[in-house]
Amino acid sequence: MRLDRIPISVLKTRFVPGGWDLLAFALVFAFLVYVAEAAHGLAGSLARLQATPISLDPRALVHYAARTGLRMLLAMFASLMFTFTYATLAAKSRRAEVLLVPLLDILQSVPILGFSITLVFFLSLTPGRVAGAEMAAIFLIFTSQAWNMAFSFYHSLRSIPDELNEAARCFQLSPWMRFWRLEVPFAMPALIWNMMMSMSGGWFFVVAAEAISVGNTAVTLPGVGSYIALAIGQRNLAAIGWAIAAMFLVILIYDQLLFRPLTASADWFRLEQEVGLTPSRSWALTMMRRSRFLAFVARAFAALLRIGPAASRQSAAVRPTPPSNLRRERLSDLLWYTGIALTGVAALWETAWFVLAGVQPAEIGHVVVLGFVTLLRVSVLIALATALWVPIGVAIGLRPRVASIVQPIAQFLAAFPVNLLFPIVVSGIVLWRLNPDIWLSPLMILGTQWYILFNVIVGASALSTDLRHVSENLRVRGWLWWRRVALPAVFPFYVTGAITASGGSWNASIVAEVATWGKEKLTATGLGAYIAEATSAGDFRRTVLGIVVMSLFVVILNRLFWRPLYARAERKFRLS
Repeated sequence: MRLDRIPISVLKTRFVPGGWDLLAFALVFAFLVYVAEAAHGLAGSLARLQATPISLDPRALVHYAARTGLRMLLAMFASLMFTFTYATLAAKSRRAEVLLVPLLDILQSVPILGFSITLVFFLSLTPGRVAGAEMAAIFLIFTSQAWNMAFSFYHSLRSIPDELNEAARCFQLSPWMRFWRLEVPFAMPALIWNMMMSMSGGWFFVVAAEAISVGNTAVTLPGVGSYIALAIGQRNLAAIGWAIAAMFLVILIYDQLLFRPLTASADWFRLEQEVGLTPSRSWALTMMRRSRFLAFVARAFAALLRIGPAASRQSAAVRPTPPSNLRRERLSDLLWYTGIALTGVAALWETAWFVLAGVQPAEIGHVVVLGFVTLLRVSVLIALATALWVPIGVAIGLRPRVASIVQPIAQFLAAFPVNLLFPIVVSGIVLWRLNPDIWLSPLMILGTQWYILFNVIVGASALSTDLRHVSENLRVRGWLWWRRVALPAVFPFYVTGAITASGGSWNASIVAEVATWGKEKLTATGLGAYIAEATSAGDFRRTVLGIVVMSLFVVILNRLFWRPLYARAERKFRLS
């Protein structure tokens, strides 16, 4: 068609940028400038970085917040790639599941200070350059984000209703298209909420990720976490206030430009759509939909998905399979499980040899006792958080408008680093001569309790509209409604959140059982304090001992308590 035959109004609509295009272009340009500013000095000298002290000038927080925000974004992208690969393999391969799920339990139980040992490795990749330290910081933030997202995606893949699986087989979807057309959309609502929680988890440990100290090796990267660490060391309450304000602004930007559009778009993927319900709104999502520039980018991305590996429909055609050799399959399973067992025994042997070379057996028993002390704290706190947040989460999840208001508030509270409460907690304990073993304990659940709340909100929002209407018509109320409707509906989601909250509480013990404010230092009896002090002293043997004991506690607790609950939730309370 010739352009001179197209009406001017159509030409203007098709080819002239509109207001949403200008806004999208401005935001994309601002993002590029932001990345360039945050990446400034990435290839610089490490010696020059160490010679430049962190400043408590509030104006420096603009640059620090940009650096921290970019690290969070890169760690989130890496966590998403890890989730899509690791959790998918664990959910679809019976043999891989036997290895990957317990390994995920162990990785979740390893505190962030345990991963800080990798600082030496990353620094050796780029000797004398800042890039190695930046990679170490991003990796530490990644370890506080990835495990929760992987658990959520794994749970969703195991909970896909049978009718959706049958529909995918009827349409002969290839594995690639099945992943993007069925599995990712089905998991998207829960995954988005857990992405928000993972981002908050990164903020919770931002001080440990940016102010890294392992023995004689210490690196302080420009960022909000380093700013907070210096403010605590100098007992500067004004600087802590500025850090809180900077955190709030960065979290608000992430909420408006990333998580709020994702939450609004998640309505497309819900199985139940309630008639008359106003969908979630986001100005950023409206801009993305109406911008021709962003629409072109989205179409290009969709085209890449369609031409992905094995994306053709013919490749998904059902082919007759030869009769399986049961004996050969059993032999393969035996060899696989034997290999896993031997690898585990070899790893334990090497670890025991390394630890016993510098630690007496009597101290190992003492560390186990410390583990039981921390276990008692975790159990009590998880029980209290469950009793508090399950009813509140159900009430919020059944009211989408309330959930949209609570989302950024809970996200900010979950991101609040426990270190920022040290001035209040330490001063109060010293002033009233309280017992640190008791009054430092609530700091462990400060950031992890929100995993329970967020997952319960997701479960309540996914409650079948038909089931809600039936319960209203039958006048099912009070405790009967909770026992027959609400609790069964949110139970699978609660278990996922409780597993993550439990593991997160163990991790939080390393910063909650040792609180400092200037020269004041309070230490609670527990495994977290043992690991924190060993890491600070550069005692790798005792650090490894504490990490192994903590991992064993978490894995045994998951195997004997949480996993049976998870299996019951998957078997009895799935959608079909």
